[in-house]
Amino acid sequence: MRKNILKIMALVTMTSALLFTGCGTDGSAQGSSKTTDESIDQLAQIKESGKIVIAMEGQWAPWTYHDEAGDLVGYDTEVGKAIAAKLGVEAEFVEGEWDGLFVGLDNGTYDMIINGVDVTEERSKKYDFTTPYAFDHTVIIVPSDNEDITSFESLSGKKTTNSLGSTYAEIAASYGAEVSNVDTLSETIDMILAGRADATLNAETSYYDYMGQHKDAAIKIAATTPEANEIAIPLRKEGSDALKEAVDKAIEELRADGTLTEISMKYFGGDISGADRN
Repeated sequence: MRKNILKIMALVTMTSALLFTGCGTDGSAQGSSKTTDESIDQLAQIKESGKIVIAMEGQWAPWTYHDEAGDLVGYDTEVGKAIAAKLGVEAEFVEGEWDGLFVGLDNGTYDMIINGVDVTEERSKKYDFTTPYAFDHTVIIVPSDNEDITSFESLSGKKTTNSLGSTYAEIAASYGAEVSNVDTLSETIDMILAGRADATLNAETSYYDYMGQHKDAAIKIAATTPEANEIAIPLRKEGSDALKEAVDKAIEELRADGTLTEISMKYFGGDISGADRN
């Protein structure tokens, strides 16, 4: 009798094992064994939610800033809205400090960053960049009476001030500068005028916008990169294929129909949307 019971128990155990093994061929079990890459489709998630979460600083004119009424405006803000419209969703903007934008992108809090992000070799290892939507030169900004800094090479041993983790800080450091970090362009200008730093690096367009608002500022451009930087939108690599394709298509359509040029003329007084800016 005991043997028969043991046989029955063994048969039940084997049958149960086969049943659970069989579940591996249906949708639910197979789904649980997928890798993260296979289970993520960023574009599908955005479409399902009906919005795309875009991160930006919100205090870097004329790229992204607040007007006198307190509304978030700027070149990147309008580009973000135009891309969202092409995707058929709403743009939701979230503001934060520069280095925090990438943390939020990494952990999935944001879908993308539109904040004048330069395409670099190092960033391209971690993120998928869209096709460029703007081109801009990097400049060295110094006090008007500074005669020591005349080129990027002359930054060696000098003190510069820039946004933490920015391309400009990286460039300054690559030329041997001692870099300190702040949050905004205005803060960097204040620091060099106060003598707490020798120079700051930033976008040429941002310098001219600053001078347009501070016509008596005692600063000047000491040097300019010969070639323009490509500015694009970084995306998380996992599941970004469809999203990148859709955003690339949107950017090219906005370039072709003149929308990027129109927005650029509005905020910069010139067209920075074409590669011929080089």
